[in-house]
Amino acid sequence: MLPRTIFPSLVRMSVATACMSILALPALAEDDAAKILKTMTDYTAGQKSISATFDSDIEVITPDLQKLQFTSSGQIKLERPDKLRVKRIGGYTDVDLVFDGKTVSLYGNNAKAYVQADAAGTIDQLIDRLQSTAGGAMPGTDLLLTNSFDELTATTIEARHIGQGVIDGVECEHLAFRGVDTDWQIWIESGARPIPRKYVITSKTLAGAPQYSLKIKEWKTDVPAEADTYVFKPPADAKKADLDGLAMMEFDEVPPGTPAGAKK
Repeated sequence: MLPRTIFPSLVRMSVATACMSILALPALAEDDAAKILKTMTDYTAGQKSISATFDSDIEVITPDLQKLQFTSSGQIKLERPDKLRVKRIGGYTDVDLVFDGKTVSLYGNNAKAYVQADAAGTIDQLIDRLQSTAGGAMPGTDLLLTNSFDELTATTIEARHIGQGVIDGVECEHLAFRGVDTDWQIWIESGARPIPRKYVITSKTLAGAPQYSLKIKEWKTDVPAEADTYVFKPPADAKKADLDGLAMMEFDEVPPGTPAGAKK
């Protein structure tokens, strides 16, 4: 048996070796990372319909610098150019967003209330509007845009193809990007179906560098939607709120009053 005093040394050696290995990663060409990302964004933008489920985690930092993580799951369905439905359920949120190309409806099951607004246009225009509204922000929706590549790389100052990774048993290409305010990583399925499998955003402007992570599952394309998929039907006991109520129905999985976490 090894003396106990050796174990700390072994741990330090293991950590040091791991750090050296990370530092020794080949600085693969930035063009390689951009090419892989462009292949993914072209592929996703070319899908007329998408159905997928997801798990997400958002970290927040408390005033006493404790890091907390809140988890939720959801489902997304879209038909380009102007149909979208997103449902997210967690310990502190139960929200359903429905967009039919003319009106966007957001229902909060916990509040038993919903808001609606005229929003004639495309999915891209709707996402842009929601991302600029504090209460409606939905990190990760930039992966669905038809101009996703431009949006994702707009503030990029460095890009790297780290190598391979495995997400849910599927081999992926691991890319890492650095920006001014955030760093982000993405794992893209290798092969003929380059879909996003995992997406991680790290904030660099908040102490503790909180992260937002999105894991995408059950990705399907060209699946016929049911007739009422993009039709909003409020429950009988739901009350309609004014548009100010949108800010009351936070789409992220965080308790009311919790400081903001990592978002891109």
